[in-house]
Amino acid sequence: MITTGYGFETAALDVVEGVDLTGRRAVVTGGASGIGVETVRALATAGAAVTIAARDIDAGQRVASSLIAATGNKKISVAKLDLASQASVKAFARNWDGPLHLLINNAGVMATPFTRTPEGWELQFATNHFGHFTLTLGLFNSLRAEGARVVNVSSSAHLMGSVDFDDIHYAHRPYERWEAYGQSKTANVLFGVEAGKRWGAEGITMNALMPGSIATNLQRHLTPEELQERIRLSGAATKRRVKTPEQGAATTLVVATSPLLEGLSGKYFEDGNEALPNTGGVISGVAPYAQDPEAAARLWKVSEETLFSLKAA
Repeated sequence: MITTGYGFETAALDVVEGVDLTGRRAVVTGGASGIGVETVRALATAGAAVTIAARDIDAGQRVASSLIAATGNKKISVAKLDLASQASVKAFARNWDGPLHLLINNAGVMATPFTRTPEGWELQFATNHFGHFTLTLGLFNSLRAEGARVVNVSSSAHLMGSVDFDDIHYAHRPYERWEAYGQSKTANVLFGVEAGKRWGAEGITMNALMPGSIATNLQRHLTPEELQERIRLSGAATKRRVKTPEQGAATTLVVATSPLLEGLSGKYFEDGNEALPNTGGVISGVAPYAQDPEAAARLWKVSEETLFSLKAA
């Protein structure tokens, strides 16, 4: 198990203290809000050239200007990316030029009303998994140019269940928004398990993490009452507690920069350290099904087939 000395109270800037990312290039999806902003801030503070990939270009530009002023790093840029749109994702990857050292798959949607994308996919799985899957594969040549780390921001919500391969998009079962969110977050972990097998020789690693319970724009589809209920059920109010965005971004920076993760893939981290296996009855740790190599291989195959059928159509 990887232990780092960091914990719940650690902030993102604590993690990058003494870290030099000069000459390194990073992309942070969803970098214009929530923990994405703090992720960009920490990477820029450490000297990286950071691209904020955001749906709202204006919001991204405001964040970039603010962080350039705060960090003194002028190499913060903004590019359009809508993960729910395969056309947008492919355009971003196509327009990227040169090596990419850090890909932070941070953006996501949570507990949305039942919505289908133009492709007919359930929105949460389409955004949280398919969007990042297409993006990462589209950037493969840039990632392997010098070896890279891919960081998938997952959630303890993955404990709500595994991927239902028989009905990912709720064609035959009643839609339940938390269940749908949970399977998309399980997919984030499984992605790294299979990527490690396929891409290890290319020098690319991929790991996942739980940032913590944080009040951000991710909860925009919840009423205040629903949000408090989720916090209560998760144990955050008494056990995990609620983190600040600065604390919420810390584990992302651990996974992105710690030398202890060199060459490792398929791991899941929380509060700055590798998580223990979930034993049931607690909202912590990683579920065995989220690191099951057979499920990981099946997810990759289904993802490729789904995207290939889209291209063929």
